[in-house]
Amino acid sequence: MFDWRWDFTWEILPRLIVATGNTLLAAGLGYGIAVVLGLILALAQRTPSRALTLAVREAVEFIRSTPLVLQIFFVFYVGPQFGLRLSPWTAGMIAIGLHYAAYLSEVYRGGLESVPKGQWEAATSLNLSTARTYFRVIIPQALPPSLAGMGNYLVGIFKDTPMLSVIGVAELMHTANAIGSETYRFLEPYTLVGVIFLVISLPTAAGIRLFESWVRRKLGMK
Repeated sequence: MFDWRWDFTWEILPRLIVATGNTLLAAGLGYGIAVVLGLILALAQRTPSRALTLAVREAVEFIRSTPLVLQIFFVFYVGPQFGLRLSPWTAGMIAIGLHYAAYLSEVYRGGLESVPKGQWEAATSLNLSTARTYFRVIIPQALPPSLAGMGNYLVGIFKDTPMLSVIGVAELMHTANAIGSETYRFLEPYTLVGVIFLVISLPTAAGIRLFESWVRRKLGMK
């Protein structure tokens, strides 16, 4: 029989709201790391050094080919053996940031390769340095085509934050498990977690599409 208790629901809701804030913080910080590090990884694969390009490319493929939960365990539990002792929050942010940086680097790479070669030639003719060429000419043109992929991974990183519960980060799933263990009721907390993820993910995805359309209009792109 379906046995939903509204009194219990209202009792646990404040804890889940606090956990939602932790989840959003984890997703935001992890995504911030991924956005910056992903661009660095993408640019590192476009240097004249074949050794550096190959090393970065293999590192990206390794990260993309292994599960996020394994990387979280590795950073948190293996790191101390190399003198890297991190709190669950810090380890989780590093792991999730590294994981999604590998994916975003491929999104950036596609965007960079979509810029016409004539733009490079024009920058060279103007005697612009490599750094100025990238940040003044190439990257501004590469970002609009990359926005859709970047937005998808923003939603993805939010939905992957429950994996941080395996090392004790007090996000939504960790809190729901704790409530269930304390009360032996799992229906309400797990259902509420699903609803919260849905309520946040759907508007975020819609907002990303609107932002992408706005950027394209501002740049005169169809």
